[in-house]
Amino acid sequence: MPISIDLNSETERRLDFLVTQTGRSKADYLREIIENGLDDLEDYYLAAEVLEKVRSGAEKVHSASDIRKELGLGD
Repeated sequence: MPISIDLNSETERRLDFLVTQTGRSKADYLREIIENGLDDLEDYYLAAEVLEKVRSGAEKVHSASDIRKELGLGD
């Protein structure tokens, strides 16, 4: 799916330098950046959602010692 984005001049300069030095295409780098960044964004926003549930009391929290006891693990 073709997508168009506007980059600030510093980001475009850095990307152009990388392309020139390595011979890879801008599309290769942008695809890699998006795929890796998407993993990070998913982790962040999903964790933030769970944290909000914990803070509001909608998500139950268990201590490590309680879990060890429940699993029959020694301290």
